[in-house]
Amino acid sequence: MTNQASAEIQADIDHFMHGLRRRNPGEREFHQAVEESAQSIIPFCRENPEYGKDQILERMTEPDRIVIFRVTWEDRHGNFRANRAWRVQFNNSIGPYKGGMRFHPSVTLSVLKFLGFEQVLKNSLTTLPMGGGKGGSNFNPKGKTDREVMRFCHSLMVELSRHIGEDTDVPAGDIGVGEREISYMFGMYKRLANRFTGTLTGKGLAFGGSLVRTEATGYGSVYFMREMLATRGDGIKGKTAVVSGSGNVALHTIEKLTQLGAKVVTASDSGGFVHDPDGIGPEKLEWLKELKTVRRGRIREYAEKFGCDFYERERPWNVPCDLAFPSATQNELRGTDAKALLGNGVVGVCEGANMPTDHDGMQQFLDARILFGPAKAANAGGVAVSGLEQSQNALRISWSREQVNQHLEHIMKSIHDNCVQHGQEEGWINYVRGANVAGFVKIADAMLAYGAV
Repeated sequence: MTNQASAEIQADIDHFMHGLRRRNPGEREFHQAVEESAQSIIPFCRENPEYGKDQILERMTEPDRIVIFRVTWEDRHGNFRANRAWRVQFNNSIGPYKGGMRFHPSVTLSVLKFLGFEQVLKNSLTTLPMGGGKGGSNFNPKGKTDREVMRFCHSLMVELSRHIGEDTDVPAGDIGVGEREISYMFGMYKRLANRFTGTLTGKGLAFGGSLVRTEATGYGSVYFMREMLATRGDGIKGKTAVVSGSGNVALHTIEKLTQLGAKVVTASDSGGFVHDPDGIGPEKLEWLKELKTVRRGRIREYAEKFGCDFYERERPWNVPCDLAFPSATQNELRGTDAKALLGNGVVGVCEGANMPTDHDGMQQFLDARILFGPAKAANAGGVAVSGLEQSQNALRISWSREQVNQHLEHIMKSIHDNCVQHGQEEGWINYVRGANVAGFVKIADAMLAYGAV
């Protein structure tokens, strides 16, 4: 590409982003997510003008609708409390809106728009008929009793139920929203609608949930890394891996990596990270699962139990490794962290969380041409199995663990293959470009077919 062509493309990107920032002031996370995608999609649209003529990207970055509402609930002391909640229905060109609900004090409209936009492309990549959306509340479930969480979830669903349905919008879980919260919300939805239907995913197995849903995001991330390594004639067995986080995604990333012969040496939470040079093997992992999912303890306790190092308020990116799996939260891996990983010889990074690598870090990985699996591709396993849960609910059947896992492996391989198809660049595979373009094309084709709607 000539310098003039590169300058023209950058001018198009700058013009597009100027308009987006003007229409969405102060929404830093949303700007970051869109710019990362635009850097791949706008050059593609210049090469394929049919996708540029009808303002497809401009329309894709404007949500179909945003619902904002108050949630009033009663705490354990009899006090009335009020939180704000949102549902961002971003794009339903290829299927009903689909995306999680997040309960956390950091939830803002900007965060939900970034997650919703990413979800549109991610869901497209799964090959399943799902549009993209996201929702949540600034409610913090941490430290709340089960009864308080129940009252909040029931109150939230009284309003949310007006806007969702199995053919309209199908929420799921996310940070702060696990099976407990989904169960409370689904119970109230069922009562209000007087129907038993798969309007939420991530449900308990007794009432329509799917096997492997809990493991799906973490497992899928590892399956994607396995596919990336295979393009270089390599594999996971014998590799040393660092994983951030100790929530659902991180725990099952560690589990699957260990099953495939890797040694995982780190885990973390908001208090810091542990470094276990001997590896977090099966017995240690079971103890860690009990710590984080039952006792809701702190990662420091793992270091005290197993006699390894704990690094307070630090992240694990300075630990030497072959593979890295950022699996906690957005922008947890920054430019200085990427430099440290590259200096220690990392060969592959796979994003288990949503947008965990900032722009500087991502660019360093791309410049180094290591294997880098962006979130919208690498962590699509969770929503893929949510889609499979929808299918099982619609058919009134339940698949075995083996069947669901086979479907998941097939979907992650298909996502990888689509990324490879659209990401070939001078002897290497740019998975960021491949994921963005592959996700965009399917949605754009549908939008072009619909006309001005």
